[in-house]
Amino acid sequence: MALQAGLKRNSVGLPGAIIMSAAIMGPAVSTFFNPQFSTPFSGPATPFVYFVCLIAILITASGIMEMSAVTPSAGSFYTYVAQGLGPQAGFITGGLMFMAYALLPPIEIALIGSYLQQTLQQEFGINIPWILISLVPWALVTFLALEGVQASLRTAIVLFLVEVAVVMVMALIVVAAGGAHGLTVRPMLPSASPHGVQGLMVGAVFAALSFVGFEGATTLGDEVRNPHRNVPLAVALSTIVVGVIYTFCVWAEVVGLGNEKINALTGASTPWNDLAHMYAPWMTPLIILASVSSMFAVSVNSNTGIVRILYTMGRERLLPDFLAYINPKRNTPSNAVLFQSAFSLILVFGVGAVSGGLSDPSGGSNVYGFLGFLLTLAILIVYVLADMAAIVYFMRRGSRKFVRHVLLPVAGALLMTGLFVAQLIENTTAPYTWMPWIILAWLVVLGAGTFWLAVNRPEILSKAGAVLGSEDPAKLGG
Repeated sequence: MALQAGLKRNSVGLPGAIIMSAAIMGPAVSTFFNPQFSTPFSGPATPFVYFVCLIAILITASGIMEMSAVTPSAGSFYTYVAQGLGPQAGFITGGLMFMAYALLPPIEIALIGSYLQQTLQQEFGINIPWILISLVPWALVTFLALEGVQASLRTAIVLFLVEVAVVMVMALIVVAAGGAHGLTVRPMLPSASPHGVQGLMVGAVFAALSFVGFEGATTLGDEVRNPHRNVPLAVALSTIVVGVIYTFCVWAEVVGLGNEKINALTGASTPWNDLAHMYAPWMTPLIILASVSSMFAVSVNSNTGIVRILYTMGRERLLPDFLAYINPKRNTPSNAVLFQSAFSLILVFGVGAVSGGLSDPSGGSNVYGFLGFLLTLAILIVYVLADMAAIVYFMRRGSRKFVRHVLLPVAGALLMTGLFVAQLIENTTAPYTWMPWIILAWLVVLGAGTFWLAVNRPEILSKAGAVLGSEDPAKLGG
């Protein structure tokens, strides 16, 4: 039977909310696999690029944190934009978020398969097709989601602590050894870029990928204790902590490998494996463990986020209301979980099959690269809309906090627009050149859907974002 039930209220504290945002960013996987996409452009100045990205994301997050303090909800950006710019914009934002968040679990699941296939081949001479390996984390992600957010967060806390410890220990070993040619602060200066300002700009585009998911705690607005305080605080603290980890560890990577090796890196490189071989061979198994741990944590927590978004949109009848069904035993939106699980599996099989094959590890890595680029385009637009919504929302209420409610959100929107444009300009290789058109086509579909709802079901569209985290929950059971 259909239950009038809500998610578990007051079930997540501040530490859990921080872990959710931090784990979605994936400090280990982002540190191990993302900087080498920046180094061909920004070279030894890549640590500086990561530090600048940290500042840019914090500025962008200001408007998001302000909205989460007054309108906490499981719908996250969908709710914020609907409250600020209206239900039509809220529906479009929900569609963009679906693309962004829904693509995170499958790309990490595919990357786990690809990485482990290559690692097993290199270390043990065992060849298992990546698609078979990927089925294991896919099944575990689905199971944890069905068990509930508490199970997911407990798992995330353990995995997050393990991966951060490994990353930091490896970085400290490199620093203690004095690096390849001595320790220097030059990588923290823009002048270290071999391609000047243009190199810094392009490198920043790829560095920004590492921060996708900083807003993860906002999707727990219905479940976190004292959401008006803890949700924005979790967003800020997780972004700062992970950003500092990125900056320090990428700096350690640069001084550890030296300029010549850094300038020779490509997206296919594994520089942290190289660091382990150079400075602490005994760390190699731990590097592998931290890589898989981080990828799995991103899958688990991003899956939690998209499931809550589907739940909220189903609850407001902007998607089929079967998505709002709450399992009476576990208090979890089981139909939304199963829907997202099927979506992830179809994408992993489909994109992997046409972009490298299901037995070649390039198929799994291409799922990560292609869909990762696509989701970044989508989430950058969402960030811009959220900052615009914050401006309108607070100005409509006569806010006098010019810096917090106007200046910072405007700056954030401009910064994210700049990153979006940079991706369009600098990435000219197929299939990346197709991605903006996919986003445009998706926006057309969302616009058409919004128009149809406005004409045929205006009473439903007008409810977008109206259900806030402060509402009284309905009790399960009896």
